[in-house]
Amino acid sequence: MQPLQRKRQAFPLDMLAVNRASGEHLSRQLYHGLVAIIRNRTLAPGSELPSTRALAAELGLGRNTIVSAYDQLVTEGYLANRQGARPVIVDLPDGPREAPAEAPPVPLRSPSRRGEELLSQPCHHGTPGRFAFHPGMPDAASFPFGVWGRLVARRASHGETLFGTYEVTGHPALKQAIAGYLFSARGVGCRPEQIVITTGAQAAFDLLARLLLDPGDPVWMEEPGYYGAKAAFTVAGARIVPIPVDQERGWRLDAPDPAPRLIYVTPACQHPLGITMRMEERLRLLDIAETGNSWVIEDDFDGEYRFQGRPVPAIQSMDRSGRVIYVGTFAKLLFPALRLGFMVLPPELAERIANALSTTGQFAPLVLQAALADFITEGHMSRHLKRMRRIYAQRRQLFRFVVEERLGREMTLSPAEAGIQVVGYLRPGIDDIKVSHAAGRRAINVSPLSKYFQNTAPTQGLVLGYAACNAAQTIEGVDRLAMAIRETLS
Repeated sequence: MQPLQRKRQAFPLDMLAVNRASGEHLSRQLYHGLVAIIRNRTLAPGSELPSTRALAAELGLGRNTIVSAYDQLVTEGYLANRQGARPVIVDLPDGPREAPAEAPPVPLRSPSRRGEELLSQPCHHGTPGRFAFHPGMPDAASFPFGVWGRLVARRASHGETLFGTYEVTGHPALKQAIAGYLFSARGVGCRPEQIVITTGAQAAFDLLARLLLDPGDPVWMEEPGYYGAKAAFTVAGARIVPIPVDQERGWRLDAPDPAPRLIYVTPACQHPLGITMRMEERLRLLDIAETGNSWVIEDDFDGEYRFQGRPVPAIQSMDRSGRVIYVGTFAKLLFPALRLGFMVLPPELAERIANALSTTGQFAPLVLQAALADFITEGHMSRHLKRMRRIYAQRRQLFRFVVEERLGREMTLSPAEAGIQVVGYLRPGIDDIKVSHAAGRRAINVSPLSKYFQNTAPTQGLVLGYAACNAAQTIEGVDRLAMAIRETLS
C-alpha cells in the first residue's frame, strides 16, 4: 500500500443520491455510494473526503448519519482517519471491479471431481404434506409429541453440560439406553463405549466410508440396494460390486475375487425388497468376511417392524471377530426429522472415533440425546413401538387389500413380512419412472424401483410406503396412483 498523500479533488456529490422512501437505512445508502466512488477510483487514492458537517449540509442529512458511514469505511479499510483532519481514501490494490450490466457473468470454477461425484448422487426427500406413499415414512401424527416436548423442556431447563460440544461420541445415558435396548430387541451384545451417536444412518455411512475405504477398494453391495449408502461409498472412491438379491433366491453370495474391503447388507429387512436374510446366508456372509478380512456394515433398516413372528437377531450378535459394524436409526421408530442414529463399532475403532467425529462435526445435539435417553428409559419408546406395530399391521392389511382390488391388473405387491414399505411390481410395458412423475403431479409420492439398480438390468416397480396414511388417505392415494399408472398407458 502506497503512503497517503493529501490531494484536493472536486467531490462527486451527484453520486451520493439517497432515497428516503427506501427501506434501506440512509447511512447504508451513503456507505454503498462512497464504496462505489472509492472502488471505481472516481476519487484518487489520498483524496480527502468532505468533513462530516459539510457533507451533512450538502445532502440534507443528519451528521450522525455521515459519521456512521465514515466509521464503517474506516473499519473496513477504505478510509484512513487523521488526527484533527478529514479522512482520506486509502490506496487499495486493484481488485475485482463491478462488471457492466450487459457483460456476461464470468463462469465459476467447477467443483472438484469428488465434488461433482457428490453433487450427482440420487436423493429422495419427498414433499411436505404428501404422505401417500412416501417410502419408509412413519406416522408422525401418532407420535406422543406431548411427552416428547416435556422431556426436551425438562432437559433444556437445567442442562448446563448439554449446551457445549462435549461427549462427541454420544450422551452417556443415551448410549447406555441403546445398549440395553439392542440386547433385548435385536440380540446385539456391546458395551456403551462401543456406541457412537450420529445424525442419522446416512451420516454413519459417510463417516464409515471415509474411515474404511481407499479409492478403488471393492465394496460388495446388494442389488437392488439402498442408493444412499452406495452414494457414500461411491464418493469415497470405492468400486461397487453387486450382490444380486431377489424375492425367490435371496442373497446370491458367491465368493468374490478379489475379496471385498467392505460388505454392506440390510439383512433384517432388505432395502428395498423387504425380505429377510436366511441363517445359511448369514453364516455364508460371515465366512466370506472372515476369509477376505473384510469389514461388514449391517444396516438394520426397518428391522423392528415385523408382522409375522419376532424380529430376527442381528448378524452382529453372531460376529466373533469384531468385523461387523451395526448401524441403526430412530427415523422409523420415532420421526425422521429427529436426525438421530447410531453405530456399534468394534472396540479398537471406537477408541479412536472421537478424533474423526471432531474433524467432520458429525455429532448430534446433546439436549436431544438426553431427552431421547429419558424417552427410552422411562418406557415411552417401548409403549410407542408396541402401539405402532398394531397400527401399521392394520394399515398394511388395508393397503394390500385396496391395491389388489383396484390395481391388481397393473401391479403385484411383494409378499414381504417386514418393514413399513412394500414393493409393487409393475406388469411388463409400464415404466416406473413415468409412473412416478405422473403420480407426483397428483400429489402422490412414490419411488421407482429401477433407481435402486445400479449395475444390472432394472426391474420395473414402485417402492410404496403405507404407514403414514390412514384409511381414507390410503383409498384416495391408491385411486390417484391408479390414474397415474393408466395415464402412462394411454
